[in-house]
Amino acid sequence: MPTQLEIAMDTRIKIFHRYSCKEGDKFKLNKGKLKLLLQRELTEFLSCQKDPQLVDKTMQDLDANKDKEVDFNGFVVMVAALTVACNDYFVEQLKKKRKVK
Repeated sequence: MPTQLEIAMDTRIKIFHRYSCKEGDKFKLNKGKLKLLLQRELTEFLSCQKDPQLVDKTMQDLDANKDKEVDFNGFVVMVAALTVACNDYFVEQLKKKRKVK
């Protein structure tokens, strides 16, 4: 039986390929596919964002070789960076709660 971490890893792989296989290079996300992935899979995160250039900036940050596409490695970097940011936020909230008590 797979562990929770193994399931999480498998889920990331499946989500990436669900969007990458739609058109063009089957192993990369173009801007349209990245935008669709962000809108459908990171709904809560996007709802808090006010920057209309978010997808463009994300694509630019992740597109290491400037081919206007993001490969799986770039996708993993994005998910990891967002996970770290969320963890940092929750740690700060916990610290604030401890100070109040």
